[in-house]
Amino acid sequence: MKRMPAPDDPSCIAVDARGLLCPLPVLRLRKALADLPPGGRVTLWASDPMASVDVPHFCAVAGHAMIHTHDLDGGGQAYVVQRGALRAESGSGRAEP
Repeated sequence: MKRMPAPDDPSCIAVDARGLLCPLPVLRLRKALADLPPGGRVTLWASDPMASVDVPHFCAVAGHAMIHTHDLDGGGQAYVVQRGALRAESGSGRAEP
């Protein structure tokens, strides 16, 4: 996974998942968000057409906020996602990102 500062926001981590197919872009996004405190942001670059369905669905289910999306030059899309608050999993004692 290539991680770097996003060019439009150096405080935002960028994850380059271009060329990867479902479910890998969302799995990379999930891992990057798990490493951030609530309110932290990740920009995901993805070329998989299913990411336009998978990323918003993942955000809704996991409690993260989709801030912005836009087309990338050369194909694909960028998704800016803000980490939501931690939620406790029932019965496991683990926090769910």
